[in-house]
Amino acid sequence: MSGDDPKESAAKGAALAREKLAQAKADAQRRGQLPRTEPRKKKGPKRDAGDPLTFGAAIADLLASRGWEEPVAIGGVFGRWREIVGAELGLHTRPEAFEDGEVIVSADSTAWATQVRLLAPTLVRRLNEELGEGTVTAVKVRGPNLAPPRQAGHIRVKGSRGPGDIYG
Repeated sequence: MSGDDPKESAAKGAALAREKLAQAKADAQRRGQLPRTEPRKKKGPKRDAGDPLTFGAAIADLLASRGWEEPVAIGGVFGRWREIVGAELGLHTRPEAFEDGEVIVSADSTAWATQVRLLAPTLVRRLNEELGEGTVTAVKVRGPNLAPPRQAGHIRVKGSRGPGDIYG
């Protein structure tokens, strides 16, 4: 056999296997034992409806029945933020909300807000690794709110308003 071509040997082996399979099917049909048409059932103990579940399975069933899988997964990501994004970035940023595929992140300085904006594609990829592909579509960054809100109008009176001051 050392002189035979390996492709020819494989083809002969496959043809022989097909021939033997056809012969076995014909023998089974003659004996009245036709091949199985329905799929085989899983082996192992069956659980009755009244049997208790494991704690993990019970929690998974509860989350699935209530539609809470995604909010729980997102809460888990928010809880492990430093672990997911890294210690240094996690020290200066925190996730605020998740809405319509966008994770809203607040930063403690404008420099860190800029850094998160630059890292947004990487964060989207990393968050989707944790939550499932396509869950997060964008990272929206909010910088620090250091300045007081601007008031309308251009005339200002310095000083504080007193309790009897009703004019504006």
